[in-house]
Amino acid sequence: MSKTIKKIGVLTSGGDSPGMNAAIRSVVRTCAFHNIECAGIYRGYQGMIEGDFKEMGPRSVNNIVNKGGTILKSARSKEFMTVEGRQKAHQNLVNAGIEALVVIGGDGSFTGAEIFNNEFGYPVMGIPGTIDNDIFGTSHTLGFDTALNTVVDCIDKIRDTASSHNRLFLVEVMGRDAGHIALNAGIGAGAEEILIPEQDLGLERLLESLRKSKAAGKSSSIVVIAEGDKIGKSVFELKDYIEENLPEYDIRVSVLGHMQRGGAPSCYDRVLASRLGVKAVESLLEGKSNYMVGILNDKVTLTPLENAIKGHSEIDQELLRVSDIMST
Repeated sequence: MSKTIKKIGVLTSGGDSPGMNAAIRSVVRTCAFHNIECAGIYRGYQGMIEGDFKEMGPRSVNNIVNKGGTILKSARSKEFMTVEGRQKAHQNLVNAGIEALVVIGGDGSFTGAEIFNNEFGYPVMGIPGTIDNDIFGTSHTLGFDTALNTVVDCIDKIRDTASSHNRLFLVEVMGRDAGHIALNAGIGAGAEEILIPEQDLGLERLLESLRKSKAAGKSSSIVVIAEGDKIGKSVFELKDYIEENLPEYDIRVSVLGHMQRGGAPSCYDRVLASRLGVKAVESLLEGKSNYMVGILNDKVTLTPLENAIKGHSEIDQELLRVSDIMST
């Protein structure tokens, strides 16, 4: 194992997700295990530009494995999108003796890391942290499993009210460009219909499905909708459309919003974060760079950052079929 790197920096960028703290902990303790220094970089790339660094050792990450959010904070940085901003960030890293970076975030964070690597030849390694699970090269991103459990728990509670009042609930979940949360949580919560960006169900088919549900004796229904679904401009416009065409339905809308991004990470996310953090640090020490650490078929793998950014995370066709059968 190469000993050339003596100090690694770790940052979180983009939207927070449960499991980020567990990943930070893993990076810090793996550095300590290999007798190298670790610096926490606060507020993502903006913190790099401002030199907001803090030395981190094994005890500095005590009791964070179970906490949601990120102790290193996150911020959008327009300045890092400029050459001047990146030059300032690079100089700060050099001055602090930080010789490589572990970036925990989504495709926007990885794009910044790849550009930084290309411009300065600076070793970088990415760990996918986003609840949307929309990164190519990994079956699970940090926070996805936790978000699913949160959403299912919420829908279970909503179903109690829906059943009590014979109502149709339209439940909007996160997923601007991907329907992984909606599809998995919808199946897990027993939703009657699931609307996702990858599949254009169509308004008429939705209405027909709801008519069949009513005719089959279902007194209440749950429709799970990804925020990026193209069937209507908004979940509230969809509500109006259904009411106009199926006035027999008493409809309510529930937008789950940012509660999906918070909360203590699940056991799966904690273990995944620990595995990915170890692999990220040890890959850098082996001289590898410009990769994302992910998991495929329960094996930790490396995917070039370029592929992770440009690749497309496909929706599971088998799950779509299961969803159709379960809604019968």
